[in-house]
Amino acid sequence: MDDLIRHPLAHARIERGWSQPELARRIQRAALRRRLRSGTDRARIWAWENFRATPDDHSQMLLADVFEIDQSLVAALGWPHWLPGRDNSIPIGPHSTVPALREALRASMDRRTFVAYTSAALVGLAHQWAATEPRALAAALDGKAVDAELVDLLEATGDKLTGLVTEQRQHTRTLLDAHLTTVTDLIDGHNYTEPVGRRLHVLAARMSTTVGWHRFDQGKHAAAGRFWHGALHSAHASGDRDLGAGVMSDLAYQATWLKDPKTAAEILENAVARTRHPTARSLLYLRLARAQAALGEAHACHRSLATAEQEFARSAGEAPAWCAWMSPADLLVDSGQCLRDLGQPERGHQLIGEGVKLLPGARRKTAVVFLSYEADTLLEAGEVDYAAATAQESLRLATQIGAPRCVALVHDMLPAFQKYRGAERVDEFLELARP
Repeated sequence: MDDLIRHPLAHARIERGWSQPELARRIQRAALRRRLRSGTDRARIWAWENFRATPDDHSQMLLADVFEIDQSLVAALGWPHWLPGRDNSIPIGPHSTVPALREALRASMDRRTFVAYTSAALVGLAHQWAATEPRALAAALDGKAVDAELVDLLEATGDKLTGLVTEQRQHTRTLLDAHLTTVTDLIDGHNYTEPVGRRLHVLAARMSTTVGWHRFDQGKHAAAGRFWHGALHSAHASGDRDLGAGVMSDLAYQATWLKDPKTAAEILENAVARTRHPTARSLLYLRLARAQAALGEAHACHRSLATAEQEFARSAGEAPAWCAWMSPADLLVDSGQCLRDLGQPERGHQLIGEGVKLLPGARRKTAVVFLSYEADTLLEAGEVDYAAATAQESLRLATQIGAPRCVALVHDMLPAFQKYRGAERVDEFLELARP
């Protein structure tokens, strides 16, 4: 059967050399170990593998046992994205960019998630696209050489799309995907000079990274990982080591978010060794410190935090676009979170509070995350009313910018607030957060 239509469950089963009856037997044994019963048989597995049915939560739990997958990933990634083999990366090579990007774009084609864009900010972009030599693009896609002028236009369009604030970007999924598809098609044509090719690959990496963050904010972690995978191939083909390290740090951030700090630390230790710009190195060491704190590695964490501060202090000139937003606020808040993880809540609370005050107003998505951290530390310190007000502001912003990942982060705090029911600000927050 063609790899593009074979179900990922079939991939996972065949890779292990199991027949459908053998997988059914393993599921039944997994159920017995949990003192449960399972009616799974060959016919049911056939239905799952032929897209005729989706296993219920009970069956997915048993399948995860069989494939030795952490149950938390089953909930976080959803069916069938948590299955093993879905995340097997395409080896980086001379012609690996296009397959990696097309894999991400193909997997993300879900008509149910289409949202028509209405942002006024896109009107000027549409006008520019219509007025600026569309024939040049059509000719290039038809096999003519891609020239520097066309790449200028593609870069300008990409800058506008990736530079939109989060509130606007939530309505531009179709435009982002279409622009990335166009750039991928041009790369696939192989009709350009070496300098133009480098620019196309850098643009593809930047676009794919942005699309990955959009999917990540929507809670679509498997899709985000695929786009970052494609971005890594593009960055590697461009020869931009720092850009590739930035993509790897995004993959590490995702791993930490999904409660897998060990993987995050391993990724970052590889990435930082090849990173040159001080701002980039500062960001990578800061994310490494977060992973090390989650692992309880206090000495390594403090060493990484110190290095992050040193690298940021020696930053001079223009930083790479992917980390130009890095600021003292990020150092303070993430350092505070590290200290909290390492059992120093008072100092951690102080640093987080200082960082929240320094955060630039334009970084609204980051503000949601930082405010949720602050609310958590305030509650931990017994400042219940202030914590509830801060959590309420975080939830308001998260809802406004359309980032389900951030909304979920605030909702995770609800159980901690329940014990303080009756306090006026707490009741207001719980009412606002009620589904």
